[in-house]
Amino acid sequence: MSTILEQIKARRLQLGLRQQDMYLRVGMSRQQYQHLESKGNPRLDTLELVAKGLHSELMLIPAEHLAAVQDILSGAAEQRQREEAEAQALVDNPWLGILEMDDD
Repeated sequence: MSTILEQIKARRLQLGLRQQDMYLRVGMSRQQYQHLESKGNPRLDTLELVAKGLHSELMLIPAEHLAAVQDILSGAAEQRQREEAEAQALVDNPWLGILEMDDD
């Protein structure tokens, strides 16, 4: 499990944002944000502000439920990937599946 600071950096990169982009999103200079990602010990209100700027939510998950939550999130991610692949297949070939017949 990665640390929350690693998760914040990963989410920023996932959104295609640079550290300096965080100024417009949360009002932090690049230097402040860089410090937070690398070795910061942010206050809770700072974490909430950064999470909001990254279109994310902070959650406190009881340890005994962590595996179940991870399984759910993993399944949701896999489902979303399948749906995106199916949608892309239709973009690539709008006739996909139209002339196929069921063997029932």
